Amino acid sequence: MTRIDLCGSWELSHRRQPAEGPAELDAAFHEDWETLPAQVPGNVELALVDAGKLPDPFIGKNLFLLRPYEFHEWWYRRSFPAQRLRPDQRAQLVFAGLDCFATIWLNGRKLGETDNALIEHSFDVSDCLSAKGENTIIVRLASPIQTARRREIEPSESATLDAWEAIGVRKPPHCYGWDILPRIVSAGIWRPVWLEIRDPNHIRSLYFCTRHAAPDYARLQVQWQFATDRAELDSINLRFTGECGESRFSKTVEARFTAGAAGVDIANPKLWWPKGYGEANLYAVTTELLMDGEVVDSRTDRIGLRTIDLRRTETAGAGGDFRFIVNGAPILVKGSNWVPADAFHSRDAARYGALLALADDVGCNMLRCWGGNVYEDHAFFDLCDEKGIMVWQDFAFACSRYPQSLDFLAKVRVEAESVIRKLRNHPSLALWCGDNEIDGGYVGDGLDPAQNRISREVLARAAHRCDPYRPYVPSSPYFSPQAVAAGDWNLLPEQHLWGPRDYYKSRFYVENTAHFVGEIGYHGCPNVSSLRRFLSADALWPWQDNDEWRVHSTDPTPTPGPMAYRVELMTKQIAEMFGRVPETLEDFALASQICQAEAKKFFVEMVRLRKWRRTGVLWWNLVDGWPQFSDAVVDYYLIKKLAYHYLKRVQQPICLMVDEPEAWQVRVVMGNDSRADVAGHYTVRDADTGQIVSAGNFESPANENREVTRIPVSRGRQSLWLLEWTAGNLRGVNHALIGGPPFSLERYRAWLRAIAALDGAFDADEVAK
Repeated sequence: MTRIDLCGSWELSHRRQPAEGPAELDAAFHEDWETLPAQVPGNVELALVDAGKLPDPFIGKNLFLLRPYEFHEWWYRRSFPAQRLRPDQRAQLVFAGLDCFATIWLNGRKLGETDNALIEHSFDVSDCLSAKGENTIIVRLASPIQTARRREIEPSESATLDAWEAIGVRKPPHCYGWDILPRIVSAGIWRPVWLEIRDPNHIRSLYFCTRHAAPDYARLQVQWQFATDRAELDSINLRFTGECGESRFSKTVEARFTAGAAGVDIANPKLWWPKGYGEANLYAVTTELLMDGEVVDSRTDRIGLRTIDLRRTETAGAGGDFRFIVNGAPILVKGSNWVPADAFHSRDAARYGALLALADDVGCNMLRCWGGNVYEDHAFFDLCDEKGIMVWQDFAFACSRYPQSLDFLAKVRVEAESVIRKLRNHPSLALWCGDNEIDGGYVGDGLDPAQNRISREVLARAAHRCDPYRPYVPSSPYFSPQAVAAGDWNLLPEQHLWGPRDYYKSRFYVENTAHFVGEIGYHGCPNVSSLRRFLSADALWPWQDNDEWRVHSTDPTPTPGPMAYRVELMTKQIAEMFGRVPETLEDFALASQICQAEAKKFFVEMVRLRKWRRTGVLWWNLVDGWPQFSDAVVDYYLIKKLAYHYLKRVQQPICLMVDEPEAWQVRVVMGNDSRADVAGHYTVRDADTGQIVSAGNFESPANENREVTRIPVSRGRQSLWLLEWTAGNLRGVNHALIGGPPFSLERYRAWLRAIAALDGAFDADEVAK
């Protein structure tokens, strides 16, 4: 196969789209239209910024300058050299991302139309490629607003944040405005474009699945399909060779048809393990298609030998469960929700490396790709494969009741099959999930989520048809028939713990019934240096009645809207912990980051200390997709908040933790989330006096917790304990905040220096600056 890259500089023209009317190629690039250069991959707004037509939308309130462009149509054009095909070759024009309602022409011939920004689209252009001179591609992107207004909206449908134009359009749900991302109803050719020239004999698809995984033996199943122009199917073989370090395998099978399956037995395999539980070993598997002994096509895939199961019950409580099992071992999940890497998705790929390095460094062994996002590309999953980070993948449906019409269900089926077939060979991919919080929306509106044919039928069947050995759940969180009948959210084994968002040790948090926490968050103000980058100088302070703070909190409307409360939420969380709201920006940012850091640390410990009654936590969230006040622990500019450092300590596989007081004492527990026994020495010191509160040796069996001691305490006395331990060449640190609010911000400042000095991972005097 030959691939010709068609990215780079294109020509872009646009105008306000008429409410009605077809796409007329003859009318394109009219002299009265604004025309400018544009990069592909790209978003139209970024082309306008590059051309000096718009200021940076992420600064101040510039975001609202984008609203008029929602009603525009956009025309892209570029030429590329002539291509001469052999009589037996075919050519495909492939668009990895077209946002969204596209019509495509090549050399004046209409190739087709698309209506889904989330999947790849390809067109056979073998018969319209020019063999002389140049070829010209034209792409028209219609306004999603003007297109959506033609739909008949049914009473069974509902929209989040009143974005009714969104529910019938397959764009990323967040782009119409969310509580974490601004309203940017973008357009563009947002992922790469290329021309693919194929020979008649080629491998069409491969599906790898591990059917057994043990230290001494693994069985890999390969299902294959190839294309050929041969009239007879004889003397055709497929050869599979794999290599991971010193481990190798090879198998050749006779192909008596264009599709088939083969099992490959591997002795003493190198298994793929999630982070903390072992190495994320990857095999390079080369598949060769041989005809009459000659290799006519080949491809190489990176796969992991591993099995993965989800052990879950329909309800929480005694005997309840929601547990991931990898290679037969239960995994205690510690990770984050993955939200858009950038509000402009053409910039996602450039951010993958830095963002996933952060996820790896902070100790995440799972990321939940949230359903309000796009489907991330192979580069994202490649990095997760390498780092041992499991991926919980929502389908791109969130917080709305979507159409149930037959034509919409058909579109969903095509989307699901496209995404599943693209991503299913990645070992990091742990779970398909139907949507984000739609079951809860149905129940909250007095409806039965079992009536949602998207999650109960279309997606479930697509997952089984295209990827039958990977777990599927209908929604996050999922309401079983028993939970719906009881009308009780506490019966859900997996829960999103938002609630009142009051003090992080309130009854809502400590008495929750979840086995697995799929979402939980707490606000943290960005550093002051970051605020200066996206707020106007006169909008930095005070926070009260501050439109720029509101917009970046994120409230998606020019006037106060449904998310305007989030600025005050930050101040209430500060006042809850410190008894007052600071009077300067610097102190406000520091106090807010302390609140967030202590809360996020507590949420992870809340799960770890009750292992295996609780089996995982995915906190919200790792990194912002635009500059904002939020729950993220790293801001858009990749500046770490204090919570990042606290989380890094409590997410390490071996961690010493202090439980909440009970009966005048606290448990000190060594958590071991690994497959090896550990033994060593621990010390607990008082941060104010330096006095040793407790010290001794410990032993902790593999993948279990072990209580090492109990220490007398009084809830009425505030103090900070510094925790240190060693186990062979391992060393770890943590801290425990004893007592209840209000705490003194000045006293905590002194404690912060002691916390930082435990391992020197951060400078206490630079926190939040």
